[in-house]
Amino acid sequence: MTAQTYQYVVLRCVPRAEREEFVNVGVVLRCQAADYLGAGFDVDASRLRALAPDLDVEAVRASLRTFCEITQGRSGGGLPDLPDDGRRFGWLSAPRSTVVRPGPVHTGLTTDPAAELERLLDRLVR
Repeated sequence: MTAQTYQYVVLRCVPRAEREEFVNVGVVLRCQAADYLGAGFDVDASRLRALAPDLDVEAVRASLRTFCEITQGRSGGGLPDLPDDGRRFGWLSAPRSTVVRPGPVHTGLTTDPAAELERLLDRLVR
């Protein structure tokens, strides 16, 4: 199989923006050629609480679940109505001023986008 280009962003938890500290908590990956958009996350509560003891870790997990729902094309109930993977990835990778923020967009090559998502999670988050 030929390697295909993909884009990804690392999702960061930034509990106190003024301190500019963050913990990587997830990844969103899009491979247009494979018609793939996926997200995954892993929250290490002890690492987050080291930065912000009063952080609502369950709210962080809920926000990350929302990222995953959007990659699956779910809408309504407060979720944006984005008709295709390209628009969903654009929305998910756009800078925002919330506690969970996407980092910069990066690119790579893969023959298996789902496996690449897991590899990135292992390398950058877990």
